[in-house]
Amino acid sequence: MKVLVTGGCGYIGSHTVVELLQEDYEVVIIDNLSNSLKEVLTSIETITKKKPIFYEGDVVDFSLLRKVFSEHSFDAVIHFAGYKAVGESVQKPLMYYRNNLESTLHLCEVMKEFGCKRLVFSSSATVYGSPKKLPITEEMPLSTTNPYGTTKLMIENILRDLSSSDNEWSIALLRYFNPIGAHSSGLIGENPKGIPNNLMPYIIKVAMGELPQLDIFGNDYNTKDGTGVRDYIHVVDLAQGHIAALNKVINSTGIDACNLGTGKGYSVLELVQTFEKVNHIKIPYQIAPRRAGDVAECYADCSYAKKQLDWSSKKDLETMCRDAYHYISVLKKSTDI
Repeated sequence: MKVLVTGGCGYIGSHTVVELLQEDYEVVIIDNLSNSLKEVLTSIETITKKKPIFYEGDVVDFSLLRKVFSEHSFDAVIHFAGYKAVGESVQKPLMYYRNNLESTLHLCEVMKEFGCKRLVFSSSATVYGSPKKLPITEEMPLSTTNPYGTTKLMIENILRDLSSSDNEWSIALLRYFNPIGAHSSGLIGENPKGIPNNLMPYIIKVAMGELPQLDIFGNDYNTKDGTGVRDYIHVVDLAQGHIAALNKVINSTGIDACNLGTGKGYSVLELVQTFEKVNHIKIPYQIAPRRAGDVAECYADCSYAKKQLDWSSKKDLETMCRDAYHYISVLKKSTDI
């Protein structure tokens, strides 16, 4: 079977491409490399001994999409491509609405034109807004607190309308929580450009001496140690969740949403302390004021994914912390040579 992966050179996309190739799918990638590197393709080939087909370009480009679909017959599409920084979305909402919505609309229009109606969509737990109770289930009310989350929720609604209009469509909406970690080979992982927006890349930059210390936003929440609690999931577990969802959409019709997380909440301090323990390195930090919009706790109920996809996470927090640092260590060693 042949699968198109938009944004396949990115953090989650590249790990999913590795899992696809190891499951003997043929893979075609479209990526504009705005937040990723072309060298990832070499790493993917080193890990899998297989080479995905690559098109450099933007999913909002109708002519590129038609070219790719005319040159390949796809069984399904996994759609990662999109802007994803919450803070940036608040500063540049129009950029986020235009890119994230247009790319999905154009992709679906070309998929329909070429008779490919199986889609796995990269959504987010941000569609739950500020949850009123925990753990978070798929039936809970949906709302958003930032433009990035709003684009995800709007796209979910668009895809539901599309499914209602044509029962040949089969769509999985994957709402994932906080992916961290890296492939155990150390060849692919997360290395964002500039100052990281997410906790683990920030911790790593402190560990590598690139940033002086970690700011922990708030230590007066009603949690076990006063710091915010989140559901961290290993990126390889997350990638395997996409394979499970792909198998589901290939063999069924309709639309469904699933949480992908561990179902466990870890505090910021627990993550820092675990990172220090497994990697034998001290992370200096200071307590900073709470950030607007942050909630005290957020973690998933993943029982529906187990029931519908026969999927559950396997890797623990120590493995997440070890693999994340291993990737950066390997990357630094290769660039220092």
